[in-house]
Amino acid sequence: MNPILNQKSKEINMTVLKAIRTRDSIRRYSDRPVDKDTLLTCLEAARLAPSAENSQPWRFIVLNESEKKEQFGKSVFTGVYRVSQFALKAPMILVLCANLDFMANRMGKLFTGIPFYLLDVGMAGEHFALQAAEMGLGTCWIGWFDVKKAHKILNLPKRIRVCALIAVGYPASDYTQKSHKRKNMQDIVHWNGWE
Repeated sequence: MNPILNQKSKEINMTVLKAIRTRDSIRRYSDRPVDKDTLLTCLEAARLAPSAENSQPWRFIVLNESEKKEQFGKSVFTGVYRVSQFALKAPMILVLCANLDFMANRMGKLFTGIPFYLLDVGMAGEHFALQAAEMGLGTCWIGWFDVKKAHKILNLPKRIRVCALIAVGYPASDYTQKSHKRKNMQDIVHWNGWE
């Protein structure tokens, strides 16, 4: 039984904190394809993310056909964006988009200056990445790509904005998790105001 689809399931083997600790930015992948059920479980986790006024502005485009992925990559990973070409070695690329047709997006930015759709899509994308980590997949968030070319090659309507990409696949067999130094808690947390 799928633990994501059954909220009361005891089948979940990994705690959220463990998934967070084991998630890493993977840039080298094995050739092993990601099966559809595994992908759908990760997408279900993304679908369940919170959003401003429950607007759920996220839209996902799965690029898992080699030809489509190559065509996309050759367009968006050129010039100064060349460093992101490693994503083409992943079995799939998830394109995270936002539908800007929601009042919460327009009003939120107007009144607060904060584009809520970026927060919403970010939470959905990280839900996806954490579920992927639990299932043994590797992911890498990619923000360095030609957004205008991505919009054009995907033939997106004007109201849809490409926000980020996530390379997805099983890590290469010689992958070892890197140790990432994090700031100490006392350096990032302030209690009841800025001291």
